[in-house]
Amino acid sequence: MIPSEFDYTVPASLEEAIDALSQGGEDAKLLAGGHSLLPLMKLRLAAPTLLVDIRNVPALRGIQRENGTLRIGAMTPHAELEDNKELGLISEAAGLIADRQVRHRGTIGGSLAHGDPASDLPAVMLATEATVTAQGTGGQREIPVAELFQDYLTTSLAPDEVLTEIRVPALEGYSYGYEKFTRRAEDWAMVGVAALVSVRDGVCEDIRVGLTHMASTALRASAVEEALRGQPLDADRIAQAAELANEGTDPPADLNATSDYKRHLARVLTRRALHKAAGLS
Repeated sequence: MIPSEFDYTVPASLEEAIDALSQGGEDAKLLAGGHSLLPLMKLRLAAPTLLVDIRNVPALRGIQRENGTLRIGAMTPHAELEDNKELGLISEAAGLIADRQVRHRGTIGGSLAHGDPASDLPAVMLATEATVTAQGTGGQREIPVAELFQDYLTTSLAPDEVLTEIRVPALEGYSYGYEKFTRRAEDWAMVGVAALVSVRDGVCEDIRVGLTHMASTALRASAVEEALRGQPLDADRIAQAAELANEGTDPPADLNATSDYKRHLARVLTRRALHKAAGLS
């Protein structure tokens, strides 16, 4: 289908982008990579009257390490995340997003601001306990990723705010695993699991498990984390804890799978991701 008629602007600065969003109101939308928004527009499920393309806004792209924190510009494409192995879990998950062509266009900021629970990066950011920076007419503010996702395709970003940066703790000493199940290669995840584990002397000091497509937003598998934190990490304990992965979830049934099947996938993929993170596979 053909999208509804809309205006289009390419601001040269962050201030111009914020001003355009402010003047456009709720009918204005940012265009970062476009892989999420444009398909919705073609299906007439989204009909913004103004697109604000921020591809030319300076200083919104790149990866820097600063005082134990990784700073990622919001317009950094998935391909750049994939190629930077220092990013660990983020790099691995980014490399499983669609195909290389898509990864060169899609951006981390666009993915997080869109808030699709089937996207790979929201659950990964929850597991890393990242923080995003947003700037609007009211100034700049920091938002923990745990407070960013509010409901399906709904975030705490104001209509005139631009997500400018993601800050991720370097997570020294953590190992990781990412598992994703798709019906076909390069599809959205039916279910995905991001796992981070810190182990000392065989005991799990800290653990974070993020779940993709198991509710209207990405979420943490807190029951799994509580079952393993402070415990020796072995195959039996991981298997028992992974059975708790579906607690507190509400996965949507769709053409690919029933809710019960997604709960089953969450348990299986959590076990696999934790095995990988613990070095058991």
